[in-house]
Amino acid sequence: MTNSRVSVVLMAMGGPDCLENVEPYLLDVRGGRPTPPEIVEEIRERYRATGGCSPVPGIMASVAAKLEAARPGISVVVGMRHWRPRIYEAWVQAVATGPGRIVAICMAPHNSEMTVGKYLAILAEGRDRAGGAEIPVRAVRSWATHPKLVEALTDTVVAGLDRFPDVDRAGVPVLFTAHSLPERVVGTGDPYPAEVRSTVRAVSDALQEREGSYRHHRFAYQSQGRSSEPWLGPTVEESLKELAAEGHATVLVAPIGFLSDHVEVNYDIDIEFKALGADLGLRLERTPMLNDSDALVDILATLVDEQLAFTG
Repeated sequence: MTNSRVSVVLMAMGGPDCLENVEPYLLDVRGGRPTPPEIVEEIRERYRATGGCSPVPGIMASVAAKLEAARPGISVVVGMRHWRPRIYEAWVQAVATGPGRIVAICMAPHNSEMTVGKYLAILAEGRDRAGGAEIPVRAVRSWATHPKLVEALTDTVVAGLDRFPDVDRAGVPVLFTAHSLPERVVGTGDPYPAEVRSTVRAVSDALQEREGSYRHHRFAYQSQGRSSEPWLGPTVEESLKELAAEGHATVLVAPIGFLSDHVEVNYDIDIEFKALGADLGLRLERTPMLNDSDALVDILATLVDEQLAFTG
């Protein structure tokens, strides 16, 4: 008899669960290389300013529970690349349920060897170490322009625009953002830049269709790393200065490269960029994140359905 049991592995970056764990978290992110004490303290202050820990583990646990409720009979486990529970632990947990098939979804819609590729490589290592290599695995590498994701992100932009007075709403430019990566990814043919741009196009087109007119928008990379090598741009800082120079008094930041609240959203955008905007005479607002919303759970459930239909 065919084993119809299904397990879903959701993979995310992770984040420290308390201020004391900021340093070990950074040590993990840096592959065991110590972080200079002043940098550790700076990052710790960012987490302190945004609640004292990363919201990612809690959000992921809620998403997993809601996805299980949406698809009864399917078990859902969570694995983090740089924190607990680890991706390896998630694989062990998934195998323990005795599934006939496993669906792996990275909580990063835009395919890149530096993100999605790393998650899947760690999952493959888990298969080698813990067994279960005989279980078929279907991995979702990209869902950058999935219709339900585009619809959900467009909804967040509309919700963000609603934060402005009706008299100003039509003139608010949208600044789409995604996390930057080192420029060397371009030379390797990594799909990431094209993937994020495809989401921007899809959401801006959907927004134009809903509003019946063109809305001024642009795209920028945020949260560039501290390494000496060049990172993808333009930066958000550059884009905000350009908008102010063009005479704009408002801007809506739409971080379409991210799914949930975390330090790059809650600190980089809500604190740093908002302060820069104020200095430039810009009222800066941000779109709400999908987090553990019904919309995101529906997207993930659809992705699972599609993978199961594909595998038969």
